[in-house]
Amino acid sequence: MAQTAEPIRLKFANEYPELGTGPISLEDSLSPEFFELERNAIWRRVWLCVGRVEQVTKPGSYFTRELAVCNTSILVVRGADGQLRAFHNMCSHRGNKLAWSGDYRVESKGVCRQFTCKYHGWRYALDGSLTHITQEEDYPNLDKRDYGLTPVALDLWEGFIFINLDPNPGQTLTEFLGEMGQGLAGYPFQELTQVYEHRAVLNCNWKLDVDGFQEGYHAPYLHTKLMNPEGRADFMTSGWQGSSYMLFGPHRLWTSSGGGNATLRPIEILLQAGLGGSFNVPDIGLREFPRLLNIKRERNWGADLFQIFPNYVIFIYASNIMFTYQYWPLDVDHHIFEGRTYYVPPKNAAERLAQEISNVSFKEYWLQDANALEACFGMLKSRAKTRFPLSDQEIQIRHFHKVVGDYVSAYVAERQNGKAESTNGIG
Repeated sequence: MAQTAEPIRLKFANEYPELGTGPISLEDSLSPEFFELERNAIWRRVWLCVGRVEQVTKPGSYFTRELAVCNTSILVVRGADGQLRAFHNMCSHRGNKLAWSGDYRVESKGVCRQFTCKYHGWRYALDGSLTHITQEEDYPNLDKRDYGLTPVALDLWEGFIFINLDPNPGQTLTEFLGEMGQGLAGYPFQELTQVYEHRAVLNCNWKLDVDGFQEGYHAPYLHTKLMNPEGRADFMTSGWQGSSYMLFGPHRLWTSSGGGNATLRPIEILLQAGLGGSFNVPDIGLREFPRLLNIKRERNWGADLFQIFPNYVIFIYASNIMFTYQYWPLDVDHHIFEGRTYYVPPKNAAERLAQEISNVSFKEYWLQDANALEACFGMLKSRAKTRFPLSDQEIQIRHFHKVVGDYVSAYVAERQNGKAESTNGIG
């Protein structure tokens, strides 16, 4: 009697049939032409997270963000009136970078009463208005009101600072974040102010790095030395999968149950902490979960990854800590990865050591991811294979690349329609 094939599990793909189930192309991560389209279709049009309000608490406090993908630097400052504003970090006189110290290529921060251009001494108030022109008498008929800093749209969500480089954004930040923004609102992010940062340039396209954190499929294999130090055979065959994968417009959420079959390392047992933070969970005043946090209300809930398109990930653990990942393209072959870990400020040495082991573990896990991503990109460039199968739990990779493609396609169509309208107008 013929054997009946075991049915293929399509738990998540069945919920989103529009994404299909066939192999996908990763040419969008290899093509220089596609990367150039992304600049205008995505990076110059969508809301981008550039920081937290805790970075600019006092009037005059500021920081800069280098956005190489958009060929600009952004200046975020809290004005004397307490309002947060963003500007292109550029003097109106001859275009010099306005706020920088030491190496002009490095992001800067500080507190000041005004901004003074290092080139010719032009000065600007905290609200961006031009207040002083060196030897102003040599500029006939120049009105200072016409030469303030160029503003950039800025808005806040739960203490996160977002900017949009489109002079007339097509969506408000609230509209852009949509259900995901509403469903996570109310989480006490403001309590997690002990921050550690890791930053590095990776030799691969930014989208491959995003893909690396859209599934847990790789964990038992890529991270086996960290998660399975005893070399248990069952660990390598048991697999790893999120308990849910959800899509919200261009954004994504995946949930991981707690525990798992990972083995604690001796240092983790000693310090009673690991990648997910202290085993003695700190109180952050969270009395009720926001709607999308631990959406299934699992007793054994471990963590949620909220992936905000295009390049920001908020990773919230049940242990009341948070990681964020961010990917900033430099060119088609390189990007900057920024990883930050957020904790409640430690009250004693034991709590500080618990945070240190958590933070170091994050770095070690991420270094393994980075090494694999660069190896992957190196082989993809050979184009020896051009179509790649995805498992059901890799549905968010499928979704992400579709969203990127949809943004680019819409931009190309808009540009072509614009040309057609222009031609028709001339005719």
